[in-house]
Amino acid sequence: MPKQCLITGKKVTVGNNVSHSKRRTKRKLYANLLKRRLLNPATGRYVTVTISTSGLRTLKKWDREGKVYNLAELAKNAL
Repeated sequence: MPKQCLITGKKVTVGNNVSHSKRRTKRKLYANLLKRRLLNPATGRYVTVTISTSGLRTLKKWDREGKVYNLAELAKNAL
């Protein structure tokens, strides 16, 4: 699986460390990604996905609203 969120598409970005004297050195900014086994509501089976914490909150909102989604299809499209 890629190091990218299934729902939001968040991934590693590049930025700068800035010292007090304003010297800049490159650094990586990592997304808060988790590997989770989630129940796929479309099939009733568990799917292991890489998802960010904000993506988990989005799935929780979708469940509350009754939105129909398929985690397997989302994972296939993310690759």
